[in-house]
Amino acid sequence: MDDTHAPFRFVTASYLVLIRPERAWTLGELAEGLRTCSNASLFHHTFQSLERHHYTRFSSDFAQWTLTACNEAQLAERLASVDVRDCVTFEELRDAIVTPIASHLSMSPASANRAAFEPFFFCEHESIEVPLGPQASTLRELAEGIRLLDLQTIHHHFINSRVRLHLKTNDFSHWIRHNLGLTGVAQRLDRIDIYMNTLDDLRREILSAIRSEVYA
Repeated sequence: MDDTHAPFRFVTASYLVLIRPERAWTLGELAEGLRTCSNASLFHHTFQSLERHHYTRFSSDFAQWTLTACNEAQLAERLASVDVRDCVTFEELRDAIVTPIASHLSMSPASANRAAFEPFFFCEHESIEVPLGPQASTLRELAEGIRLLDLQTIHHHFINSRVRLHLKTNDFSHWIRHNLGLTGVAQRLDRIDIYMNTLDDLRREILSAIRSEVYA
């Protein structure tokens, strides 16, 4: 079906967190768990943790645990520097996280079996998506819809969508580019830094980029 000129459909999402049986007491066990854990678990501890940690320096759960439970600040810094925007597949994401841990353990073998202060529990979540009533057919209507969205929905459309689309973009840019043909404003949205902004800041930057085109 041709989706050209289809309206943008806003979707709200809520998440049911599931604690899996896998857990890690050491960095070695974390590395092993990362190699075999589900894609849903990877997603939960990286993309979804961006929302929970409110864009702190150590925004992934793996970096948080490595710092606070293992006291491995150097490795935590490397894990915190993994940019999910560079990963459009779970294979890329998994490799980006496992590689620095494996490198650290090869240089510091003793840290592989050193017990952490508390275990790392591998979790995943089930996403429950519900279409919202408003739809947007123009850039102005899109901006008005974004203005009214709750922050969790902003996160769903602007950050979590990267894995869903398998592209280095987001739902808003994707729709603007393919349905309105406005490549310039789509590119401006893609350049917004998801790490240096809170969700409120993201909304303001998204609206600023869109309105600059609307009122040009």
